[in-house]
Amino acid sequence: MTALVRIFAENLLPILIVAAIGLLLHRILPIDVRTLSRLALYVCIPALVFQLLYRTDVTPLQLLRIVAFAAAMVAIMAVLAFLVGKALRLEPLTLSGLVLATAFMNSGNYGLSLNRLAFGEDGLALASLFFVTTSLLNNSLGIFIARAGRETLAHSLAGLVRVPAVYAILLAVALRALRWDLPLTLSRPVEILASAAIPLMLLQLGMQLSRSAGPARRAPLVAAVVLRLIVPAALAWILAPLFGLADVARQVAIVEASMPTALLSSIIATEFDTEADFVGSAVLVTTILSPLTLTPLLLLLTS
Repeated sequence: MTALVRIFAENLLPILIVAAIGLLLHRILPIDVRTLSRLALYVCIPALVFQLLYRTDVTPLQLLRIVAFAAAMVAIMAVLAFLVGKALRLEPLTLSGLVLATAFMNSGNYGLSLNRLAFGEDGLALASLFFVTTSLLNNSLGIFIARAGRETLAHSLAGLVRVPAVYAILLAVALRALRWDLPLTLSRPVEILASAAIPLMLLQLGMQLSRSAGPARRAPLVAAVVLRLIVPAALAWILAPLFGLADVARQVAIVEASMPTALLSSIIATEFDTEADFVGSAVLVTTILSPLTLTPLLLLLTS
């Protein structure tokens, strides 16, 4: 019990405190959450991803393994959610909402922060690869699911050219391959912007949670909680070694796969009118319950 309390206090509680500050700020001050989201997406996150990959020794093979594992987890969880939804005889829109709430995890503002606290800068670098992969899938496959056939996958994929983190990865890999050193005039602005990414994302997490809906549709919500918080941890524990992931890479991959429902799924559901209340409820409930699953998971991974 002492070990569980220590892990929670050192790794999860700091994240929850900063998110709570964001929640309170949003209740007190008229802060535009969408503006913060755009700052994170288009400025700070690309800087963070670039800096991590540029400075950390992530081999191309390790990069491919993390990307493949992340994509596999999203695909498998989407299929499982679809099958469970069919078994529950959910209506098409609710079924799409369940898939959105289950397939995509909060590997960004929550996952990056937790991996940094638990596994240091090396863990953060690997987690950033997982995050970028799932973010791309959420912005393409997630939109396709939300549209439920109303938009082609090719049209959704075209939107990936607007995700700047992709270019940050390509640039970092290219500079490392060419062994080019950035001058201080450029590296220091990147460092400053990167240092703002995680605090900004955690405040944004709290602000968005303050707008999430309360519990709705009990049966599919219970299914979403089980499928997002329990099943991925067991599945990732089995699959990670099969993808050649070991040591810190294995730990990071399992933790990232076990994160609560992605906030972006709620945004997408709202944008395309796909059971937004239900997906928002899944974000809220899985985030609140996540310490109960992530704390023992971290204990198992670090013991």
